[in-house]
Amino acid sequence: MSDTAFDIVVVGGGPGGYVAAIRAAQLGLKTAVVEREHLGGICLNWGCIPTKALLRSAEVHRMMRHASDFGLSADNVRFDLDAVVKRSRAVAGQLTKGVTHLLKKNKVTVFDGHARLKGGGALAVTKDDKPVADLTAKHIILATGARARTLPGLEPDGRLVWTYKEAMVPPAMPKSLLVIGSGAIGIEFASFFHEMGAETTVVEVMDRILPVEDPEISAFARKAFEKQGLTLHTATQVKALEKGEDSVTCTLEGKDGNTAKVTVDRVIVAVGIVGNVEDIGLETTKVEVDRTHVVTDDWCRTAEPGLYAIGDLTGPPWLAHKASHEGVLCVERIAGVADVHPLDTRRIPGCTYCHPQIASVGLTEEKAKAAGHTVRVGRFPFMGNGKAIALGEPEGLVKTVFDAETGELLGAHMIGAEVTELIQGYAVAMTLETTEAELMHTVFPHPTLSEMMHESVLDAHGRAVHF
Repeated sequence: MSDTAFDIVVVGGGPGGYVAAIRAAQLGLKTAVVEREHLGGICLNWGCIPTKALLRSAEVHRMMRHASDFGLSADNVRFDLDAVVKRSRAVAGQLTKGVTHLLKKNKVTVFDGHARLKGGGALAVTKDDKPVADLTAKHIILATGARARTLPGLEPDGRLVWTYKEAMVPPAMPKSLLVIGSGAIGIEFASFFHEMGAETTVVEVMDRILPVEDPEISAFARKAFEKQGLTLHTATQVKALEKGEDSVTCTLEGKDGNTAKVTVDRVIVAVGIVGNVEDIGLETTKVEVDRTHVVTDDWCRTAEPGLYAIGDLTGPPWLAHKASHEGVLCVERIAGVADVHPLDTRRIPGCTYCHPQIASVGLTEEKAKAAGHTVRVGRFPFMGNGKAIALGEPEGLVKTVFDAETGELLGAHMIGAEVTELIQGYAVAMTLETTEAELMHTVFPHPTLSEMMHESVLDAHGRAVHF
């Protein structure tokens, strides 16, 4: 066992933790990371990255099935599920090795084990209940992340009822599947399994799917998904799961009280997350926990001096890029970097990598009005864009929301091909406090999907050219 003093110790090596550690090391601070499982965290190992690899396989599979639409032929299209999963795991493994290399390159000390606060800037690191190290630090950053939420009576068992982990390494493709929850995680898994041939049902307790998105985008998505053949139940709860030998019978209850039973091969539970606040020694601190998440101020400080928290352990939005940004601003504030600003969560883009893709940033039209803004809204359909038609992706919509008095861009909401790449244009515009005037005067390249971003802005003033 070793005893070591550091300027900063980061607890958790996910996209918030490892980025914070690297930035701290760049700033000349003696830094350590404690990680109990895999560097890269859930995002690189069981979340953002491997799911995108699975969805890419589904996308290629879909394109092959529709090869004739492009004047091509692909006979007897099939897939090898083991190979699809193996590729996904290899992608995750490659990136985890990359994180290990980056930490070593930046001279960050990595401890393999579980960290527990002892008070007074001290931590004990253990592995398999055996002591690894006693650490002290002037500043400790908690980046322990979160895990899948479970509901009473709907607990995953790893065989018939899955969390995201089991859903990413299925031993066989189920013929039928029910997904509980229609947020980004639920919809992405529904999209993957449906594209690969599973009869897929999604159940959402709210009155619309993708409830954090603009209602207009949610409605567009619902039509697109149902056209593809997904079954969607909104304003519906899963009241019970009755497990058979190799199937699950799900009791669904609508808000009118009527019930129905659906029998499927497998169930995926995707009903949100809970913060990993247990067994890290928070009881030795003044830290406040609100519904499993640590409360912080604008600089990621907790109520305990010298103790900080970032990422999924803290408040929404629970996104990897938010965690990384928090890690950087937290460390830079500690180091006294001059040009550091609190994070404005309204400017954080969110993406869902289903088909069609969905992306948004800022306020929805509904929330903008509720906040007291008089709004001006622009829309442009993919059908009016030459590149979208050439790609064979004519279904989609770009929607922009402006303050009618100041011209401020309040929000942007998109559904369609590659919108997860396009949304950053609006995110940059919001960060620069760009108004509709600058966006209208910006020259967009042709032919590109990005032209729709321009046309949507023009439409807010009744000036759209191609629709």
